[in-house]
Amino acid sequence: MKIVIATGNKNKVKEIKDFYNKFEIYALDELIKPFEIVENGKSFKENALIKSKAVFEALSEKQKDEFIVLSDDSGICVDALSGNPGIHSARYSGKNATDKTNRAKIILELNKLGLSSANAHYTACIAISSKFGDYTTHGFMYGKVINEERGENGFGYDFMFIPNGFTQTIGELSQDIKLQISHRSKGLELAKFILNILEKNYRMK
Repeated sequence: MKIVIATGNKNKVKEIKDFYNKFEIYALDELIKPFEIVENGKSFKENALIKSKAVFEALSEKQKDEFIVLSDDSGICVDALSGNPGIHSARYSGKNATDKTNRAKIILELNKLGLSSANAHYTACIAISSKFGDYTTHGFMYGKVINEERGENGFGYDFMFIPNGFTQTIGELSQDIKLQISHRSKGLELAKFILNILEKNYRMK
């Protein structure tokens, strides 16, 4: 079964490819020209489904018979910041946000509160769209954010997030450990059940 990932984020594509090594994985730009998708949902689930449905609809009829679309909407929620940035994690620092400016904003907000760390959790919603319907799963990773960056591995907020049971940030941990404990991996693990059923249906068509 062929899966196209509904994102232009190469880091996410690589992480999903590493996790799903038994499936045939394609980046979006390998199939169709990437296009803007307005993520105006009010939850990770809504935004993940907006992306997966939009990409599936953009496929040709032949591609719809061969591919399913998988999307991920994820972010970090910091307790001391009233759950922010949440679904706005990718654009937390404004219209032209980058991973670096987003991390800088969280550090600034923590410092304003006089905090060197705060409880936080990552959420990932995995959405799957196919000719057999749309499905979602969720994964979570709990820990704390700190007001400094540490490590060189990962992306997003990884350099300032320490998962429960560890003393290092995700950015300091190996890729193998990250794949074992991350919110995205947990969501992808649950999604395997859906993918395995879909694979059987595609074989029987």
